Amino acid sequence: MSMTTAGVLFVLSLVAALVAVYRPFGDHMYRVVSGTRSSRVERGIYRLVGVNPAAEQSWGVYARSVMAFSAVSILFLYAFQRLQNHLWLSLGFDPVVPHGAWNTAVSFVTNTNWQSYSGESTMGHLVQMAGLSVQNFVSAAVGIAVAVALIRGFARSRTGELGNFWVDLTRITLRILLPAAVLGALALMIGGAVQNLSGGSDITTLTGGTQHVTGGPVASQEVIKELGTNGGGFYNVNSAHPFETPTTWTNWLQIFLILLIPFSLPRVFGRMVGQNRQGYSIAAVMAILALASITLTNVFELAGNGTVPQAVGAALEGKEVRFDVSNSATFAAATTLTSTGAVNSFHDSYTALGGMMTLGNMMLGEVAPGGVGSGLYGLLILAVITVFVAGLMVGRTPEYIGKKIGSREIKLASLYFLITPALVLAGTAAAFATGDNARALNVGPHGLSEVLYAFASAANNNGSAFGGITVNTTWWDTALGLCMLLGRFLPLIFVLALAGSLARQQPTPASEGTLPTHRPLFVGMVVGVTVVLVALTFLPALALGPLAEGL
Repeated sequence: MSMTTAGVLFVLSLVAALVAVYRPFGDHMYRVVSGTRSSRVERGIYRLVGVNPAAEQSWGVYARSVMAFSAVSILFLYAFQRLQNHLWLSLGFDPVVPHGAWNTAVSFVTNTNWQSYSGESTMGHLVQMAGLSVQNFVSAAVGIAVAVALIRGFARSRTGELGNFWVDLTRITLRILLPAAVLGALALMIGGAVQNLSGGSDITTLTGGTQHVTGGPVASQEVIKELGTNGGGFYNVNSAHPFETPTTWTNWLQIFLILLIPFSLPRVFGRMVGQNRQGYSIAAVMAILALASITLTNVFELAGNGTVPQAVGAALEGKEVRFDVSNSATFAAATTLTSTGAVNSFHDSYTALGGMMTLGNMMLGEVAPGGVGSGLYGLLILAVITVFVAGLMVGRTPEYIGKKIGSREIKLASLYFLITPALVLAGTAAAFATGDNARALNVGPHGLSEVLYAFASAANNNGSAFGGITVNTTWWDTALGLCMLLGRFLPLIFVLALAGSLARQQPTPASEGTLPTHRPLFVGMVVGVTVVLVALTFLPALALGPLAEGL
């Protein structure tokens, strides 16, 4: 069987599996976020933090709850790293340097999980488990909770209430993320992934230092990562390491876990607004964009454009031979289409156009299917922009799911969309203006791609690295930390403000002039608006980087 044929079958099996779980898993998440009963454990948590689970919140209170929880999490995680030499299971490691602790704390709380360090040689077990791994769960739960709040804005009318953040956070963590992580970790351990807490034996690194080969809950951290909640890894080579991804079928499983929650959330949307076909249309937009990206990434990598790849017949540099070119390209597309950030190959070694696809996936806003929660609310924002554009074409007030999209709504949607490009382009410009681009391994177009990728990954809360660039410095840790912080919480505030505005509206009955938002025409329009907005925003930067290199 040829590599191309095997790659096609690999992708088709993923599609079949995701289609099979769309309804049952989506229905399970719908029951979790729509239920009224609380378990004994949940009631104990509510009493501990002083929350009345029956009390709902306005969008402002919901947003302040998110910000307060995240601020406390950043402070706690920063202190945890700075004091790790005094903690149990520290393995004798020194405190993390201040700029590194800041960057990592912001990274994991914003669900980015960008790492400028090697996990196994920087942090002890307790910080990894009680600090980073906890944020892997709760930061993802925050994203899903905000998406659910936006859906309630569409589903409810003449009310200012969007639910209770603390209830949403608790239920999503305990009933969705934890069970999925346990089952996924068991499957990975069956496949050969390491799960232990022993210090292990030391090996000499290329730089002459030592690092622990084993240690830490590797399998469980890996499955948390692949559920779209963690872009980092215990080992510095991430999912290419055989302790993390032992076989080709565990590689398939990790890609499936990356896509599971984001692709199932449109079902929750359809159920909550009372129109399953609306969920299908959003899922269709995600699927079209994802399949196009996966196909193009595979085509560019299998073609092996470039003198050396064409001479040897394949673009194998930077790829794990266990997964071949095609399965590595599929993993790269999946991880940059979502906010996972895990990698099983070196994106810096991709062909110019293959590397451009990983960049472009993040520049789409990670909406195909995007991060856990953030992908859905990002795509719903694009749907709002689409119906507004369509309304201008026919000269009537645009509507979506029975809600009018007026000046306030479109301003909030526009501000949401503009935040990330501003951070990416301004950050890249600052790196070159200050001379800190010199830490890129390459010069010319490829060097620009390395810098651009770093800021695109940070601002979009992806967490993957192009590689070939040194970022563990005070300037880079500070700049990327600010991008992660602003790229997460500014859009989140706009989403919740939009949800509050929609929830207060009175439903507008559909009429002959209403654009049907469940048909192929609307699906195609959303795809077109998404691509055009990204092309208009980022094409100049791409033309100077990967496109110039490819040509």
